[in-house]
Amino acid sequence: MTKIAIIGLGYVGLPLAIEFGKKYKVLGFDINQTRVEELTAGHDHTREADLTAMKQVMDLHAGNPETGLSFSADVEDLKEYNTYIVTVPTPINRFNMPDLKPLLGASEMLGKVIGKGDIVIYESTTYPGCTEEDCVPVIERVSGLKFNEDFFAGYSPERINPGDKVNTLTKIKKVTSGSTPEIADQVDALYASIIEAGTHKAPNIKVAEASKIIENAQRDVNISFVNELALIFDKVGIDTNDVLEAAGTKWNFLKYRPGLVGGHCISVDPYYLASKAESLGYVPRVILSGRRVNNEIATFIASKVMKLMIQKDHKVKGSKVLILGVTFKENCPDIRNTKIIDIYNELREFGVEVDVWDPWASGEEVSMEYGVNLLTTFDSSVKYDGIILAVAHEQFKDFDFEQHYKNGAVIFDAKAVVDRRWVDGRL
Repeated sequence: MTKIAIIGLGYVGLPLAIEFGKKYKVLGFDINQTRVEELTAGHDHTREADLTAMKQVMDLHAGNPETGLSFSADVEDLKEYNTYIVTVPTPINRFNMPDLKPLLGASEMLGKVIGKGDIVIYESTTYPGCTEEDCVPVIERVSGLKFNEDFFAGYSPERINPGDKVNTLTKIKKVTSGSTPEIADQVDALYASIIEAGTHKAPNIKVAEASKIIENAQRDVNISFVNELALIFDKVGIDTNDVLEAAGTKWNFLKYRPGLVGGHCISVDPYYLASKAESLGYVPRVILSGRRVNNEIATFIASKVMKLMIQKDHKVKGSKVLILGVTFKENCPDIRNTKIIDIYNELREFGVEVDVWDPWASGEEVSMEYGVNLLTTFDSSVKYDGIILAVAHEQFKDFDFEQHYKNGAVIFDAKAVVDRRWVDGRL
């Protein structure tokens, strides 16, 4: 009987645990005891979980311990499961190099509990070869078991899009793979049992790993192209979005928009691919060039706002600027690798007093991660010298940009959604 343990209960792991919990006995495991207690109480601060469905599968387990979903932070509880799905983060360090500590830590932990015939499936995004060359040897060393004889591996890259309530887990086609043809079939059948959109079985694990990483590298490069256009057209003195609207009338023009590229995937994954390429003796020029351009955008926005403030006769040092939004995308509480912090830090270097307001983000989390204190409420009577719309949350649609513009504030629209009459600059 298939018994599944999901390792890591974040944006990827939790929806997966809930969905598998409808058909299998599932343990949602996380080393964070607070997270486990939160979920056991029926709450989810990421807002990604279907709480009604989560309660149903938890009730299912309460009625029959051999089905449904339960949560734990106790490693010993993992021993009674035979299929482990790893959904831990794969971040980069301050040198933009892959940080495999969470992945290798999870592998070492599983090496202590894995049994003969068990399968470990990785979903964490990484470079081709990581599963078999980096993770599996750790399990072998700790467990004393032999790969593809005593235990097996699979890889099925996550395709969760935080904040997206339309393209959810079961609605997105799933790439699967396994360490042997037989295991590949088992992994594929396992996911096919919950994924309505169907599955695509890759010929091997490395292909599946590569397929995921190029999804995000491709988007990064395409966005870097339009971001570079924005930098050029700013010097020309024309609006980038007007140019894109005109070019978009051709049937085969790709309608990417300029913007800040943060988050856990697009701004991270290209570095994983670049690192693997460099380890094999090839320096990827296009991928790294795209990363450099995208990393310039926060500095460009901050500098542009300062120039616009000077044009409006504002004194820069000691001025007051409001940033609307701190999450890496709209209508989502995810602050991982957000580039809004780069705008904040750049403005602070100019001697500007900066307020940040985001009704979606956790003030405690932002303070802990970035050392920035969010406004708990917004006071419309406060006079700002500049306002930057950085994230297009639904709540900001009713923001009174007109009044602030008429009061002399510089309005910069990084998302091209504000009425142009009340905007001094756009990305």
